[in-house]
Amino acid sequence: MRESVQAEVMMSFLVSEELSFRIPVELRYDTCDPYAVRLTFHLPGDAPVTWAFGRELLVDGVGRPCGEGDVRVAPVDPDTLGEVLIRLQVGSDRALFRSSTAPLVAFLDRTDKLVPLGQEGALADFDAHLDDALDRILAEQSAG
Repeated sequence: MRESVQAEVMMSFLVSEELSFRIPVELRYDTCDPYAVRLTFHLPGDAPVTWAFGRELLVDGVGRPCGEGDVRVAPVDPDTLGEVLIRLQVGSDRALFRSSTAPLVAFLDRTDKLVPLGQEGALADFDAHLDDALDRILAEQSAG
């Protein structure tokens, strides 16, 4: 059975040290992909942009710097845990967002009630899903 948790959080998009603006960000967690969270950023004048990354990265990043590569999450001040920085990167393009910790923790708490951390594997037969995906890819390549 497919279930999900959603929340909308206002985050600051940090363009530079002098310029930032607040944007709505939709957070989504779905049991059909139990290891991931999705953040959809609604930037003014642009189509929404969605990033998916590990739920555990967001959980850990609230309390300490986490992540390598494209997604990094860290508390602004590890002593107070009042705000979190989320850095997204594609090649040389980077985007930095600042969020209050409280709504992220509330969202993550709701995801944990739906699927406790460490219990994600019990939801699906990932080998069967992988086999189905590989069969589709091979069929598309053969047809093309």
